[in-house]
Amino acid sequence: MATPAGTLAPSETPDLPARDSRAAWVVVVASMVGLAMGLSPLPFYTIGMFAPELQQEFGWSFASLMGSITVQSVVVMGTGPIAGFAVDRYGAKPVALISLVLFGLTFMSLGLSNGNIWVYYGQWVLMSVVGAGTLTATWMHTVNGWFEKHRGLAIGIASTGTGITGFLVKPFAAWLIGTYGWRTAFFVIGALPILIGVPVVATLFRERLAGPVARVAATLAQPVVEAGMTLREALRHRHFWIMTFAFLLIAFALTAPTPNLENILRTQRFTLPQIGAITAGFGLSVIAGRVAGGWLLDRFWAPGCAVAILLLPAIGSFLLSRPEISATQAALAVISLGLGAGFEFDLLAYLIARYFGRRAYGTIYGSFYTVIAFGGGMGPVVYGRVFDATGRYDMALATGVGCLLIGGVSLLAMGRYPSWDGVSAERDTA
Repeated sequence: MATPAGTLAPSETPDLPARDSRAAWVVVVASMVGLAMGLSPLPFYTIGMFAPELQQEFGWSFASLMGSITVQSVVVMGTGPIAGFAVDRYGAKPVALISLVLFGLTFMSLGLSNGNIWVYYGQWVLMSVVGAGTLTATWMHTVNGWFEKHRGLAIGIASTGTGITGFLVKPFAAWLIGTYGWRTAFFVIGALPILIGVPVVATLFRERLAGPVARVAATLAQPVVEAGMTLREALRHRHFWIMTFAFLLIAFALTAPTPNLENILRTQRFTLPQIGAITAGFGLSVIAGRVAGGWLLDRFWAPGCAVAILLLPAIGSFLLSRPEISATQAALAVISLGLGAGFEFDLLAYLIARYFGRRAYGTIYGSFYTVIAFGGGMGPVVYGRVFDATGRYDMALATGVGCLLIGGVSLLAMGRYPSWDGVSAERDTA
């Protein structure tokens, strides 16, 4: 695509740091840490540790406690796009720093719970509002700007932050609760985003165009933004609706089995020790899916990669839907589901940058996060209802297979990547 009128080519932008440089990988590390300390992984991976303690302390039902995750999903559907807009408007770094601090404080406030379940839900609502700036869109917005050749791998490595949290925080929370009690555990884990996330992000995280863009804007006396579509333009483009349809199905099929996994294996008549051994590889396979998926996206057409990789969780869901499977088959099925779950957000982040550019990356990503939150929020409930009605997950898993295949194949209609060259300067007409 030719550089449009009023656009600055990269060579015209003063002191612009090189893409794929050592400085870019430093930003990847900072993004990984920031994401690991954020709203997406910390509450999700620790609620299972805290739930039995809160149930014993206040007599709340387990279903009521798990409802906090539903509350978070619903709130994030609204706050995700707003946080994305804030990133586009004010920059990723200030949004991330403010959100990390406020998220940490609100998570700590859960240690003050007094037995009123509605106050507890209110704390989750507030946490989901102020913590939205720590979601994936903030970090991917910046990582995308630093890379071209190794963009997919960089996205994959940065995204491993959630998997690392899932791998480490559960045993840490269990130790804290067993040694110091659940209230102290809330305070300590809530302090992590402030004590670890904020210093790392403040020191190492920066946007590639922040300094040069400010100087260009001062020279031109007008705001400077990167090339790409606005949200309004994206909404009028077929790419947006193809991805909406595809990711609604993909999110449904990849999220639904995760909280039901132990019960799915229980219906296959595996013992509790067997279930623990079979599911042990899930978290590590998520990390592997992020890194391997990112590496593949750098080398092959992304929609084609999607079809190939989503075949793995489709096969895994099919195996789990069979009347009887061996422990080896079950372990392979769980690993394939983890690989697919790890690839999902890499794919989304990469496709948005390639097909919509970076002009309104945060806002567009936040809009798709709403789609994923909706599809992912429905999935576990639908699977649970199928189990309640039939005593098995066969029909639900078969539906998941269909969703993965249809969602992956539909992305083939995206076509060739557009070219987004230069940094576009336009007057703010808002």
